Amino acid sequence: MTKEEVLKVVESEGIKFIRLQFTDINGILKNVEIPADELPQVLDRGIMFDGSSIDGFVRIHESDMYLYPDPSTFAILPWSQGEKKSARLICDVYTGERKPFDGDPRYRLKLVVERAEEMGFTAFAGPEPEFFLLPRAEDQAPLLEFMDEGGYFDLLPVDRGEETRKDIVLALEKMGLDVETSHHEVAPSQHEIDFRYDNILRTADNIQTFKFVVKTVALMHGLHATFMPKPFFGVNGSGMHTHMSLFRGEENAFYDPDGPQQLSENCLYFIGGIIKHAKEITLITNPTVNSYKRLVPGYEAPVNIAWSAKNRSALVRVPAARGKGTRIEYRSPDPTCNAYLALAVMLAAGLEGIEKKIMPPNPVDANIFEMDELEKAQHNIESLPGSLKEAIEIARESELVRKTLGDHIFEKFIEMKEKEWKAFSIAVTDWEVARYLAIL
Repeated sequence: MTKEEVLKVVESEGIKFIRLQFTDINGILKNVEIPADELPQVLDRGIMFDGSSIDGFVRIHESDMYLYPDPSTFAILPWSQGEKKSARLICDVYTGERKPFDGDPRYRLKLVVERAEEMGFTAFAGPEPEFFLLPRAEDQAPLLEFMDEGGYFDLLPVDRGEETRKDIVLALEKMGLDVETSHHEVAPSQHEIDFRYDNILRTADNIQTFKFVVKTVALMHGLHATFMPKPFFGVNGSGMHTHMSLFRGEENAFYDPDGPQQLSENCLYFIGGIIKHAKEITLITNPTVNSYKRLVPGYEAPVNIAWSAKNRSALVRVPAARGKGTRIEYRSPDPTCNAYLALAVMLAAGLEGIEKKIMPPNPVDANIFEMDELEKAQHNIESLPGSLKEAIEIARESELVRKTLGDHIFEKFIEMKEKEWKAFSIAVTDWEVARYLAIL
C-alpha cells in the first residue's frame, strides 16, 4: 500500500489509533501508539522517540531517534472495534540526523537483501514456527502444565487449544498473512502454523506479526502462548525450521534439471556457505540459554552439521519439490530468535558460499540420529554449539556475523548474551536442589 492508500483505509474504516511497531536487538516487538489524526504527518516526517530507553539502541545523550512507518506493512488489528479500532505499521528506525540507524535489525536485513540483489538474486524464505499453549492461574500467571495429550497431526479437538489455534489463523489472515497449514505438533499442547513463502524482508515482518498475534489471541482465550524452545523436559521442543531459496526473475536459481539431484551450483554453494558458518551463526538463530536445551541429541534435534536431500536428521535438508519449489530447509533456528537478524545471517552465509564457490561435503542420506560418535566422525559430521556460552565464544570470532550485524549490534548483542550466561551460571536451579540438598 502507498501512503495515500493507507490514509484512505484509515478514514473509510474509522480507525482511531495507529500502533507504530519496531523490533529491538533481542527481537522483542515494541510500539508507540498515536491517534489516527497524527498519521499523515508521521508518514511524511516520521515520529521522534527516546532510543535510550530501548535495550541495545543508544546512550542517553543520543536518545532522539525517529520511526518511519513502512506503508506496505499496514494492517488492521482484527480484535479492535468501535472507538478503539486500531491498525499497525512496522517502522524503520532512523537517527537524530534522519539517517538509517545501524542498530536497527530490520535495516541490517535490508542491507543483506541489497547484497543479494546486487548479485542478481531475490531472496525468499518461509518459516515453520512452533509454540506451546498453556493454561493460566487465577492471577493470570502461566502454568507449566500440559493442556492435552495430543500428538502430531491429531485430528480430533482435544482441548480449547484447538479453538484458540483456529482464531489465531483467522486473525493472521485478516492481517494479511497467507496461512497454508496449522496443526497440533508432536508434543502435548504444542502447535504449528505455517504461512506462505515470501520475499525475505516481508517474511521477517510476518514472523514478528505472527508472534504478536499468537500471544494476543491466546491471552483473549485465557491462555498463555510461549515460544520458549524447551519449556518441558522429555518432550520435543519448539523450533522454527526455515526454508530459503533464491530467484533470478521468475526462475528459481536453486533448480537445475541437469544438476546432481536437480540442484544448481548456486544451491550447492549456498548450502556450502551455510554448512561452513553454521556454528558461527547459531548464537543468532538460537539466542537463549534455553535454546540449547532443545539442541541436544534425540527429540529430533537438528544438531548434526550435515545436509541431505532425503532425511530430517541433518541440519540442512533439501525438500523433494523441484522447479520453482526447489529450496533448502535450515532446521536449527528457534522462535526466540530476532527474525531480522537470524534471516540476515542465514542469507549472508549462503551468499558467501555462492561468492566463494564453497562446495558442501557429500550429502548424508543415512539416519544421523542413529549414528554413534565414531560413525559421525567417519562422515566428518560435527555438532552445533552445545551451550549459549560456547555459541558466544564462536560467534565472537566470526567475521561474517560481525559484518552482517554491524559493529553496533554485534557488540551489544555479545554483551547482552554474556550477561545472560553469567546470570544463568550463578543461578541455583530446581535440579540442583533436588539432586544435592538431601544427600550432601
